[in-house]
Amino acid sequence: MEIHASVDALRATLSQLRRAGKTIAFVPTMGNLHAGHISLMHQARGHADIVVASIFVNRLQFGPNEDFDKYPRTFEADCTQLRQAGIDVLFAPTEADLYPEPQTYTIEPPDIQFMLEGECRPGHFRGVATVVMKLFQIVQPDVALFGKKDYQQLMVLRNMGRQFMLPIQIIGGETVRAEDGLALSSRNGYLSPAERAEAPRLQRCLQDIRQAVLNGEKNFDALCQKACTELDSHGWQTDYISIRRQQDLMPASPEDHNLVVVAASRLGTPRLLDNLEI
Repeated sequence: MEIHASVDALRATLSQLRRAGKTIAFVPTMGNLHAGHISLMHQARGHADIVVASIFVNRLQFGPNEDFDKYPRTFEADCTQLRQAGIDVLFAPTEADLYPEPQTYTIEPPDIQFMLEGECRPGHFRGVATVVMKLFQIVQPDVALFGKKDYQQLMVLRNMGRQFMLPIQIIGGETVRAEDGLALSSRNGYLSPAERAEAPRLQRCLQDIRQAVLNGEKNFDALCQKACTELDSHGWQTDYISIRRQQDLMPASPEDHNLVVVAASRLGTPRLLDNLEI
């Protein structure tokens, strides 16, 4: 596995591969890798000749009171996992490599950036879209893969790619879960043993909502409020549980099809996200 921090060095390597006729799949990450990330790496191998991963903790997508400084950085362990997964090239820039001057030009997503996660984390999706656009310009992949666990992020990036006519196929990878149903996340490491035992309740609540909708329940607000009440009665602090349309994440009506229930709730220190398509 080749490792590059320099943008110029990475571009030179990838340019040589393209001249040899190789296609490129790209999986951007913030490191602290788990089985969900590695699943995306394996999926990427099925879409291109060369798989490029990146590790970069992007300051722009963290709010002033969020965990940028404490975000787990496990570079050597990450490299071991990537080598075992057969990754060809790792791009691991420093902030000086990726932001050699203040990033005064940014990508401003539409109003979807202010809903759900965006309401709880102002500026988050601006930071995500900006760094991903920058990474796309550097790597110039044919295919890029992102996990469905961050459902709103995937939608923002897909729409960005379409509207800017980027020649990149953006693929969503299914959420990888522990045996008890908890969606894998780098922030799960913040959970205490007792909190880790409690954490699967979030997925169970979403499963109950999904089944109720499939059974014909039409009062979506009541379903979501019931789930919020259950979580909060067990020590959670729930930001939202909401049934939305898959295509645009607008609030769903009973007449809509292809729904998704999305949720974010804090359990102790970490804030856990999950979703379930209906």
